[in-house]
Amino acid sequence: MTTQCRPGSSVPDGKIGEMRNPPAPPSVSAGHASLTAAEAAITAERAVAQLLSGPPAVRAEQVAERLLAIQGQDPRGARLAVRVRSQGLSAADVDHALTVDRSLVISWLNRGTLHLVRSADYWPLHRLTTPQLEAACARRLTQEGIPPAAADRAAGLIERFLDRDGPLTRAQLAERLESAEVRTQGQALVFLMFLTSLRGISVRGPMIGKQHAHVLARDWLGAPPAAPDRDTALAWLARRYLAGHAPATERDLAKWAGLPLRDARRGLRGIAPELDEGEDGVVRLARQPDGTALVAGLEPALPPPRLLGVFDPLLHGWQSRTAVLGPHEPEIVRGGMFGSFALVGGRAVGTWGLPGGQISLTLLEKVSAAHRRALETDAEDVRRFLGLAEPPTQ
Repeated sequence: MTTQCRPGSSVPDGKIGEMRNPPAPPSVSAGHASLTAAEAAITAERAVAQLLSGPPAVRAEQVAERLLAIQGQDPRGARLAVRVRSQGLSAADVDHALTVDRSLVISWLNRGTLHLVRSADYWPLHRLTTPQLEAACARRLTQEGIPPAAADRAAGLIERFLDRDGPLTRAQLAERLESAEVRTQGQALVFLMFLTSLRGISVRGPMIGKQHAHVLARDWLGAPPAAPDRDTALAWLARRYLAGHAPATERDLAKWAGLPLRDARRGLRGIAPELDEGEDGVVRLARQPDGTALVAGLEPALPPPRLLGVFDPLLHGWQSRTAVLGPHEPEIVRGGMFGSFALVGGRAVGTWGLPGGQISLTLLEKVSAAHRRALETDAEDVRRFLGLAEPPTQ
């Protein structure tokens, strides 16, 4: 792992450690902007909910089940979100779940963003979070030169192509649409696929080589189950959200799901007997996701040092990400892009990337030798997970 240091920071050299999941060192180095006691407690509890602390998942589906929806617009980022919350898996296991098991899919859901979800959770999330997006999609299609009637025709053609020839990659769909004289230039194709997703026609299912293919949702996942009443559906959403994001507020839930605040409140009211309410409107489930009661007075530990990928769920579940990013937010969030970052003591301490397939870490503040070794160990696990070649010997 190549490490760079910003001026004023120092990084002691150290050997790569042996442990795959090293425990968090007991203290944060002097250069780290430490969390307040309140921030540390909330961050530690959220890390447990997010599977960043405590027992890791052993299947990709378990990660998706806990988090409910994982940002999926960056394929590698979505897979790395699974890696950091599991043990012993590889990116190929995620591809297998998408392609063979059909237990995971990617589609436009919360906030109109691509998300990786369990197939079992697709239809409930789709019903709750997509109807309000169609008007904006129609406006964008019109701007791209595809008025409503033409959009309806294109959606019907996409459904026919997928029914006859699917699964199909984006390029294969574009070729067929162009042969039918449907505009695909600019952002037209993206918003046509967005439209068919919003209408429950298509999802991104199997991998064809390195390309994610589109399939008919009803064929790949089966017919949608009977819809529950809206109160029941919103209660389900609130319960599942808190399992992977508590402690949180009603406004956190509303922002994450892309729903009106009144719907978030309605969902939380529906599970009021299941909640433990804290200060400032913060709520959590009174029982853990496995059904066991929370142990009063037991303080969870901050997560061990880890390398988190782009668009990691730790930055998307709540209104504020200040407790995690602190003064380094401008280095990690730029123009709507959420970069990869190194987490130490519950706070971002650096950024990292994969130039030329080699892991390069840029530290933004001091870290201890123990933290450096833990990050190096995690970098080796990133390499293993992605199946990257060994770095050249220096």
